Amino acid sequence: MLYINNLTKNYGSFTAVNHLTLHIPEGDLFGFVGPNGAGKTTTIRIVCGLLRASSGLVVIGDSEAPVGSREMKRMIGYVPDFFGVYDNLKVREYMDMYGSMYGMYSRDIAKLSDDLLELVNLSDKKDVYVDTLSRGMKQRLCVARALLHNPKLLILDEPSSGLDPRARVEMKELLKNLHSMGKTIVISSHILSELSEMCTSIGIMNRGQLVTAGRIEDIMQQLSGGKRIHVQVISDMEAAVRFLKEQANVRVESVRENEIIISGGGTDEEVSALIGRLIQNEVVLTGFYKEEGNLESLFMQLTGGGEEQ
Repeated sequence: MLYINNLTKNYGSFTAVNHLTLHIPEGDLFGFVGPNGAGKTTTIRIVCGLLRASSGLVVIGDSEAPVGSREMKRMIGYVPDFFGVYDNLKVREYMDMYGSMYGMYSRDIAKLSDDLLELVNLSDKKDVYVDTLSRGMKQRLCVARALLHNPKLLILDEPSSGLDPRARVEMKELLKNLHSMGKTIVISSHILSELSEMCTSIGIMNRGQLVTAGRIEDIMQQLSGGKRIHVQVISDMEAAVRFLKEQANVRVESVRENEIIISGGGTDEEVSALIGRLIQNEVVLTGFYKEEGNLESLFMQLTGGGEEQ
């Protein structure tokens, strides 16, 4: 759906985006993460035609339309991090105005507006002035507006920024619903736990470069063998450490008073066999458990701590 090849954006001697190459397939819910200043918003604005790239290629679907052209913009629904609404308009009038900008017929705008406002749970706010809506409601209204022309690609830049916990949950459920309907979505966010709960894949940027991209579970597997295992030992700790260090596919990450943390080990069956051999070497264990990987630890590992700029 979205193809980005060798994209670069320079501001004088500063490189905001450095030779970024990325493919987001149709129907994906892709999470864009990275510290402030990593280049996420710059990349998004280039894709949406709001900034001109220094070099590189952006393609949506099989279209040959240039970035920033009217044809390309009609393929995108964009919800910026700081969204604009017209406070002196009612919700229905707001949707009518944007529909007219896309050259839509009034009867089509009215029908689509009703459907989209129901989708974002704002059906009861049609005749309410926009400036009386909460921030969460305004954000959902902007999503409805971005979907009005049925774009192929929906892009949201920090859609949960400034929202209270309830509004964030509502936004997350809305995006999951849109994804289940087959919409291709790109979302940037600093709320990593939410991305891990709803995204099918992620891309992590740091200092203008794409560090990694793909499905979360695949990236975790590549980086750490897929799991960290805590082995709890009550006798012969030295023998246990020595044995584990001798295993080809195991790395001893840390040794505590009564616990050894290892990574790797292979499949669950191979880990079970490894623990069995450890017991056969007369090491007494009280138990072991697998530490589930998460997006926060992955982010910290790939960005070296994620210092925000």
